[in-house]
Amino acid sequence: MLVESPPSLTSEQFSRLAKIVHDDSGIVLTEAKRGLLMARLNRRLRVLGLSEYGAYCTLLSSPEGDEERRHMLSAVTTNVTAFFREDHHFDALTRQVLPPLIEAARKGGRVRLWSAACSSGEEPYSIAISVLEAFPDVARYDLLVLATDIDPVMVAKAEAGIFTEDAVQGLDPAKLSKHFTRAGNAYEVRPALRNMMRFAELNLHKDWPFSGQFDVIFCRNVVIYFDGNARRLLWQRFATQLNSGGHLFIGHSERLDGPASAAFRLTGPTHYIKAASDTPR
Repeated sequence: MLVESPPSLTSEQFSRLAKIVHDDSGIVLTEAKRGLLMARLNRRLRVLGLSEYGAYCTLLSSPEGDEERRHMLSAVTTNVTAFFREDHHFDALTRQVLPPLIEAARKGGRVRLWSAACSSGEEPYSIAISVLEAFPDVARYDLLVLATDIDPVMVAKAEAGIFTEDAVQGLDPAKLSKHFTRAGNAYEVRPALRNMMRFAELNLHKDWPFSGQFDVIFCRNVVIYFDGNARRLLWQRFATQLNSGGHLFIGHSERLDGPASAAFRLTGPTHYIKAASDTPR
């Protein structure tokens, strides 16, 4: 029985695909990633009934290729996440960040927290759990957690709020019992948690359709895939999108650099505060 060989990807084709990925998302794919890219895109070629990458490149560059570009970005992005990952950030959120925000909400203020690369949802639900435990009557006030990701498949999974036993394995049993219900072989978030969440597909490299500012932004382990210009531009956009005194949490191997760094001060491990203005909140 003959086994059909997967299509090969030439250097020229790889360069074309890498440029599309970079132009659309800011993600840099080096030549060392060619094998990984092929492994992830071969399935897309099978789904589309294409036998070689030349036809795939042509599709991506055509007016009909917009939807497939989204599928390609979904295939190349990495989704590694866990509940309360880098737990020192959630300690800071609970002890330092939330008390004044809760006070502001109780006085009628608008409070927004953003998980800017939410993957399958563990990060934004960890944020929401922290909020709900510190602010049990949050439903009466104007506080929401926005969760966005470039990958529509991950956004849909996060919004569903259903997690496998493996995904919740590291959760404190008290938190698991309080905030989730058993659903067969999985766990589903309870309504009190779900009701403070909003989910959307969003490419950080494109326009942001926001009408207001944020008080907290989590964007962790994302810019490690960007080139320097894309990274520094994202920091500047976050600085613009945060309220004065707002908090930015980034990944453990990331550092805030470029012009935006003047707008922030480091207050903990990869935890930055935007310099406060003289204007009251």
